[in-house]
Amino acid sequence: MVLEGNPEVGSPRTSDLQHTGNKGSCLLSSPSEGAQPGEEPIKYGELIVLGYNGCLANGDKGRRRSRLALSRRPHANGVKPDVMHHISTPLVSKIGRSTENMIDFVVTDTSPGGSAAEGPSAQSTISRYACRILCDRRPPYTARIYAAGFDASSNIFLGERAAKWRTPDGLMDGLTTNGVLVMHPAGGFSEDSAPGVWREISVCGNVYTLRDSRSAQQRGKLVENESNVLQDGSLIDLCGATLLWRTPAGLLRAPTLKQLEAQRQEANAARPQCPVGLSTLAFPSPARGRTAPDKQQPWVYVRCGHVHGYHGWGCRRERGPQERECPLCRLVGPYVPLWLGQEAGLCLDPGPPSHAFAPCGHVCSEKTARYWAQTPLPHGTHAFHAACPFCGAWLTGEHGCVRLIFQGPLD
Repeated sequence: MVLEGNPEVGSPRTSDLQHTGNKGSCLLSSPSEGAQPGEEPIKYGELIVLGYNGCLANGDKGRRRSRLALSRRPHANGVKPDVMHHISTPLVSKIGRSTENMIDFVVTDTSPGGSAAEGPSAQSTISRYACRILCDRRPPYTARIYAAGFDASSNIFLGERAAKWRTPDGLMDGLTTNGVLVMHPAGGFSEDSAPGVWREISVCGNVYTLRDSRSAQQRGKLVENESNVLQDGSLIDLCGATLLWRTPAGLLRAPTLKQLEAQRQEANAARPQCPVGLSTLAFPSPARGRTAPDKQQPWVYVRCGHVHGYHGWGCRRERGPQERECPLCRLVGPYVPLWLGQEAGLCLDPGPPSHAFAPCGHVCSEKTARYWAQTPLPHGTHAFHAACPFCGAWLTGEHGCVRLIFQGPLD
């Protein structure tokens, strides 16, 4: 199925995610477009890729970034249905690749631990062009998400095995191979948020219940009372990478990097100590990056939350290499270094860093930790797992996070 774009509208440069080999690409507006000299560009919102804690492992470079900004372009260039063609030899149509000039950003598969899947052995499940986002050019700048499927000629294209059908008004609609899933949080993205229900979005932007599996031929049921309008905190899953949509108003409520740094310094100024070794602990500067922990790095027993300095005793190797027995309460579980969450857009509130995700040890506020621990993220073609938003590690334990118990200085 091909829906040919209106030539007067232009190529589909509003927002498309594409996949080639093990990479997906995202078409978004660059921050500087659409503004006159001396004027601030109008920002529609930002997409934050879960699992990278503010920066890709090799740095945000060119079209590969962990945080993608959508801003207004000088001229409208969305797509709309025009001419429909049925083709019997779909391979004749040249399929777009990430080198196409319509692609602004590249999104790669995220593996637990905050790294991108690379190399020929990493088989991606992100569709070649996974989705597009259309934003109104006038306030309130509503953003709508659609499943994509573009070829190199800027036509909407779906392969012969993709689920597709004719709508009552005579248009063709369909789903990408592994689908574009969206979840809108209940109560917005705030201190009162709760996870919503995952839905699938079609090429025409209609909302459906999930298929039996991501690539099933039979579509889900149409959900007529829900729309494809993105809200602050909406999650977009591309079957390989998950993105968080933040509106400008939502980002104003989020903590800033300056606030996160002030919290780190305040926590260190309290001079927490290891209750056994009595050494003073300190969270490292984010400028140092997530390298090997230094001697002042705080460590935590993730089952009980007791914070210590690093030590080598209490190993329970019969339970696993990371399993240790807490010397204070005798609970046995993973013993990991603590790292502050540095992607402020993932935080629901500017609360103090009081909780850590289990078992990765990323630290954030209580409400942020509890929200993400309750949010099931799609994994593969059937499963859902709660994961740390900062590194993508699957959460374990009864609650997925733990309250940190620090010991203050003895003096």
